[in-house]
Amino acid sequence: MARTPTKLVNAIMAGTSWLQSAFTGDPVIRGMPLTAGIEITNFCNLKCPECPSGSGMMTRSRGYMDPDLFMKIIAELKPYLYYLSLYFQGEPMLHPRFFSLLRRCKGIKTIVSTNGHFLSEENAEKIVKSQLHKLVVSLDGMDQSTYSAYRVNGDYERVRNGIKAVAEAKRKFNSPVKLEIQFLVNNQNEKQIPEVKRFARTMNADLKLKSMQILNSNDFDKWLPDLKKFRRYEKKNNEYIIKSTFPDRCARLWFNPVITWDGKVVPCCFDKDAEYIMGDLGVDSFRDIWHGPKYRSFRKSLYTGRYMTGICRNCTSGLREAAY
Repeated sequence: MARTPTKLVNAIMAGTSWLQSAFTGDPVIRGMPLTAGIEITNFCNLKCPECPSGSGMMTRSRGYMDPDLFMKIIAELKPYLYYLSLYFQGEPMLHPRFFSLLRRCKGIKTIVSTNGHFLSEENAEKIVKSQLHKLVVSLDGMDQSTYSAYRVNGDYERVRNGIKAVAEAKRKFNSPVKLEIQFLVNNQNEKQIPEVKRFARTMNADLKLKSMQILNSNDFDKWLPDLKKFRRYEKKNNEYIIKSTFPDRCARLWFNPVITWDGKVVPCCFDKDAEYIMGDLGVDSFRDIWHGPKYRSFRKSLYTGRYMTGICRNCTSGLREAAY
């Protein structure tokens, strides 16, 4: 039996196939992805207006990933993955087996993004002891009014205290887990950027200032900040469009697939509603899907007109400014 390639060998195979494909315009795929996203649930406790899950715009069914399916995915992909994002749509800590699933990711640098409402002192200690690589906590305002303008139904103090609990647990247990605060910059909170920077320093946390994705065509003026470097969109011919050069290629299709809670493989994290399903892990192996004709055809389509693909119209790949 042939030996399973090491992560390094697989990375070389994947990287060279991407470069060859980008140069020739003919998609070639070798090896397996280097990173992946797994959505363990698409349920959420908040009602964020520009989020498909929170706003109710999502048309696909909701549920929790079956632990047996999760184990199947991890068993197949673990030999190749450098990073694993344990989230997509929804709040991952709502999964009733969240910590059990997290333990199964040992050996992969795993990242969890949360809205922070379940970071009790007990859960904070579990997280810092779990060998998690990075915890990202969304904090989109520095007072209740500003925070809940976007994080509808959210509790600012609860999230702030949750961040403090994680920071304290990190110190107490000398944990290497990275703590990152994510701040979606909009015209409600942009004046609070200095304050959130100070808070992040106090918590010994990294801070990511991020532009907002806007899904509702009538809401651009409501959310776009005055600070242009945090605007993902620009107005042309009385219409807002994303500030992208739309190159006819996308590395995500060689390195970073996403798997929904019910086992559907989709091209990337911008396919929020799973409109472009490449395969079903309840039927086929990931390898067969990854190397299959449907994936190849989709990769080919991006070389002939990425701008024509719906999920690419909000994609940050190819943006002309760096603050994303």
